[in-house]
Amino acid sequence: MTNEQKEQIKKLRDSGYGYSKIAEALGLTKNQVSAFCRRNNLSGNTADPDKTETPNVGCCRCCGKPLVQVSGKKEAKFCSNTCRNKWWNAHLDQVNRKAIYEYTCPCCHKPFTAYGNSKRKYCSHECYIRARFKGGDGHE
Repeated sequence: MTNEQKEQIKKLRDSGYGYSKIAEALGLTKNQVSAFCRRNNLSGNTADPDKTETPNVGCCRCCGKPLVQVSGKKEAKFCSNTCRNKWWNAHLDQVNRKAIYEYTCPCCHKPFTAYGNSKRKYCSHECYIRARFKGGDGHE
């Protein structure tokens, strides 16, 4: 948890937001927020019933830096491409891969899958060379 996230937790808790809403806004778990509040004597504050929406804090999911949201554009979730790549590489289980294609290699007739390439034909470079040069190495 970064210092920026800790400051945001203090501000949001003083504003009457509950653990779940703060955690959702800052990209943390509810347990992280409640433990921090308990250690810093912020747990006695009760959540305001009017604060049912998630606060628009806008912090980077990776490093916790405050984000500037530009109206008319998609909501920013990361402060930079470096943070975005770092976070997604650490959370590969949450990647929704839609471009997975299934093929059968025309050379060896084995089924294989390819991600992101809808025009792939062969399962390996070896099969491509074998099919392209009809089994030879091309140096005959």
